[in-house]
Amino acid sequence: MPAPPRAEAWLGLVLARGLGPKRMAALEAAFGSPVEWADASDKQLADAGLDDKLIRALRQPDPELMQRCLDWLAHERHFLVTRDDPLFPPLLKRIPDPPAALFAIGDPGCLVHPQLAIVGSRNATPGGLNHARSFAATLSRAGFVISSGLAAGVDGAAHQGCLDAGGRTIAVAGTGLDQVYPARHRKLAHEIADNGLLVSLFPPGTGPLAGNFPARNRIISGMSLGTLVIEAGLRSGSLITARLANEQGRDVFAVPGSVHNPQARGCHRLIRDGAKLVETAEEVAEELAPLARQLAEDIEHLLSPSAAKESVLPLDEPDQSPHIEQDPEYRRLLDAVGFDPTPVDEIIQRSRLTPAAVSSMLLMLELDGRVSAHAGGRYSRNA
Repeated sequence: MPAPPRAEAWLGLVLARGLGPKRMAALEAAFGSPVEWADASDKQLADAGLDDKLIRALRQPDPELMQRCLDWLAHERHFLVTRDDPLFPPLLKRIPDPPAALFAIGDPGCLVHPQLAIVGSRNATPGGLNHARSFAATLSRAGFVISSGLAAGVDGAAHQGCLDAGGRTIAVAGTGLDQVYPARHRKLAHEIADNGLLVSLFPPGTGPLAGNFPARNRIISGMSLGTLVIEAGLRSGSLITARLANEQGRDVFAVPGSVHNPQARGCHRLIRDGAKLVETAEEVAEELAPLARQLAEDIEHLLSPSAAKESVLPLDEPDQSPHIEQDPEYRRLLDAVGFDPTPVDEIIQRSRLTPAAVSSMLLMLELDGRVSAHAGGRYSRNA
């Protein structure tokens, strides 16, 4: 797959040290889109609030790191989902400091479905792990994409419970996506890439640095309608995710536990501080249903034909017309989807469209009720 249009300009923003949310906002205010820095003069960049050091960082990124990113993006299932892409998580755009772009492996269409974050202790009890699997399975069947951090304990159990139920899950990594942390989740990560999405803020080659995980948590909460905490000690990183969710105006849910279980104390503190006590997954689904319906309407607008044309993912994104019936690309794609569940790779091969185009178009067809998604990254035609 060719690199996204202007990939180097977007990567320049991602790789430039010191380019925080205020300067990103200043670039956006000055040029309409932060990526337009590439066409600006040094004086224009200085007028937008960038100092000489930061301008040099943009103009002269580490050549080895830049090439590593471009080589990584050459893989057909590797993506750079940028802030002006219609597949960028719509809720993440609304936080005060959204990232410039996300590295991703798998199906980027997952990013615009209603998401629920499930997080908790790395040292969860057997009961906590069972809760994570059960809640994830039920909520995925209710139509939510389950997001978590690929960590040991509750995170991994939530991902697995979702997959076992035939749902889609997003793992937000605290490393570059050329490695898996913890290593024990290598098989799980491959399964997620085949049935959902792996996402990271960090370029290939980034190891598991302690300072990266709070930033990872901000993405988990920022993409999601709400965050559900299942077992957390008083010093758990899950409490950071819950705090970030609260600051971002998102719902926080917590499952209570035994007063004798130290892994329940963090949940009890969250409940005392205003988190919603829940005992069943159905309670979470009922609470979030109105928000999910509103988000689905917003997504349909975001993925309108005019918006889809602005996607930076593929160089050859298909030109979409307002009516699916009249669009030859959509007709070709529908012809490639069987009435029995068909693997995405086979749909891509039959339709001769790019993976990114197929992902975006399948999502539109799913929202329109013309196709249904199944476990294993397969789709079937409804009519």
